[in-house]
Amino acid sequence: MALRNIVKTGDPILSKKSRKVEIFDEKLAVLIDDMKDTMYTAEGVGLAAVQVGVLKRVVIVDVGDGLLELVNPEIISESENRQCEIEGCLSLPGQSFYTDRPMEVKVKAQDRNGKWQIFKGVGLKARAFCHELDHLEGVVISDIAVKAPEG
Repeated sequence: MALRNIVKTGDPILSKKSRKVEIFDEKLAVLIDDMKDTMYTAEGVGLAAVQVGVLKRVVIVDVGDGLLELVNPEIISESENRQCEIEGCLSLPGQSFYTDRPMEVKVKAQDRNGKWQIFKGVGLKARAFCHELDHLEGVVISDIAVKAPEG
């Protein structure tokens, strides 16, 4: 396992759409393990493969209740209830933005071996899922930032 460099804002790779993972092999496992080490070292709660320069549909999330590895993730449902909160991003160090996200989402994804699973995220975990899946579409938080809520 190794630490990888986190791609920073201004790098054109962050605006590119990631490709579906077709091969579930040792190379994928190494990528996920490296992403885990990189995210924990940077003290983040999520990381997308594109943020380490790999255009594959792979994200990891850990909001304090254990690491989740999501390959080819997609949101399959989201609540109508919304949350407008401050988010940061490892690719935009020192910056934070308000975002409008669903309070709850369900995500379907494969694990590193290709097995499909469903994950539920509420609050911070829902935000983290949405944030990381946005990266797979070439979207960063500065692209979708909203005005700070009043009050």
